[in-house]
Amino acid sequence: QVQLVESGGGPVQPGASLTLSCAASGIRFSMNDMGWYRQAPGKQRRVVATLTAGGTSSVADSVKGRFTISRDNTKNAVNLQMNNLQPEDTGVYYCRIQTIFREYWGQGTQVTVSS
Repeated sequence: QVQLVESGGGPVQPGASLTLSCAASGIRFSMNDMGWYRQAPGKQRRVVATLTAGGTSSVADSVKGRFTISRDNTKNAVNLQMNNLQPEDTGVYYCRIQTIFREYWGQGTQVTVSS
């Protein structure tokens, strides 16, 4: 059974940093493409960062230079380092993994950036 569990969210002030982590069981991140997505209040879920099985990463223009996606193969986890957080980064962050058969989503972790 595949399970993705996100952690690391919380309330922070503008300019702060957070590291989100997505731990997987029942599946290997290193063998599949994955991504972090954000759903802001009242808006559609949008991609924030992606990482292919081959190690190619990309981030959305809105977070370029501030967010970094990485994979920890020893922990079978994918992290999202978020620096200089801004109020527009507020939302529920989800991790997603795409296999050749289907996609899987975590339950999400809330990030709130407010002064």
